[in-house]
Amino acid sequence: MSKPSATRIAIEYWSARAILAALEILPRPLAVRIGSLLGHLAFHLARRLRRTGERNLLIAFPELDDRARRRILRASFVSLGRQLGEFSHLRRARPETLRRYVEMKGLENYAAARARGRGIIFLTAHLGPWELMSLAGAAFGFPQHIIVRRLDNPRLEAFVDGVRTRFGNRTIDKRTAARAALRVLRSGGTLGILADLNTQPHEGVFVPFFGQLACTTTGVATLAIRTGAAVLPVYAVWDRTKRRCVIHIEPAVELILTGDEKRDVEENTARFSAIIERCIRSYPEQWLWVHKRWHTRPPGEPDLYALDQKALLSFRLTESPTPPRIGEGLRFDGERR
Repeated sequence: MSKPSATRIAIEYWSARAILAALEILPRPLAVRIGSLLGHLAFHLARRLRRTGERNLLIAFPELDDRARRRILRASFVSLGRQLGEFSHLRRARPETLRRYVEMKGLENYAAARARGRGIIFLTAHLGPWELMSLAGAAFGFPQHIIVRRLDNPRLEAFVDGVRTRFGNRTIDKRTAARAALRVLRSGGTLGILADLNTQPHEGVFVPFFGQLACTTTGVATLAIRTGAAVLPVYAVWDRTKRRCVIHIEPAVELILTGDEKRDVEENTARFSAIIERCIRSYPEQWLWVHKRWHTRPPGEPDLYALDQKALLSFRLTESPTPPRIGEGLRFDGERR
């Protein structure tokens, strides 16, 4: 892949900075409201992303009708827009400010894992306000190292990284993450891994995800098995009733350890994938449906993004265990109806 030109880098950077600066000078509730409106607008204008989202929802929820899936997708765009509004205020937010509008549930699970003294892995996903989640964790007193994919635009990457690393957080480039991640965990640190994106066969294994095999990172399982680190599922969602972001920290996952590392990595990765699916099913309107999660296929299997609808519906690994919670959607301000 060729590097972006200096002109393109400058245009992308200053465009993003202008949007964020315009939102930053507004009161946070208004910035969030406008961000949500921008997400709603993007739903209508970003056709390629919308088509990807429509196909993903057909893969994940074939039992729903088109109207229900469209409602989830529109709300997902609104949720992304809301995150833009929130992100614009993170550069200057103080820890006490974040603690006022973020609620932590399950801190006792974090304390129990910390007492083990072997490091902690936060198993998380692109659900709800994931950028706010990592920064809020540091504001509550537990900074973490976050494995990230660096942006192609170096100027924009430097700006975003400056926001992500406030309050003691650190980022690790996923391309060179293995050794750094091991050092963090062996020193008793906390590592955050977003484990819900498509990956390549040399980096992952194929495990069930919403009834289809999905190439999934083995990083979480490998690191946990080799270091004895506790794996805590962590996710954040917008809560309309409380008008707050709620971060859920679940108890540590009991690992499958048979002594056969290859098998253990595969089985634990499948368990982690099922946990992430459960979280998404609880809040489907807040997940990143515009990402091609099932893009990488096992040898001999068809491209799920190229099949017609009839062929796709007949090509299903398993039945959905439970229907998603739907029907409420999100208003333009990101709150559910």
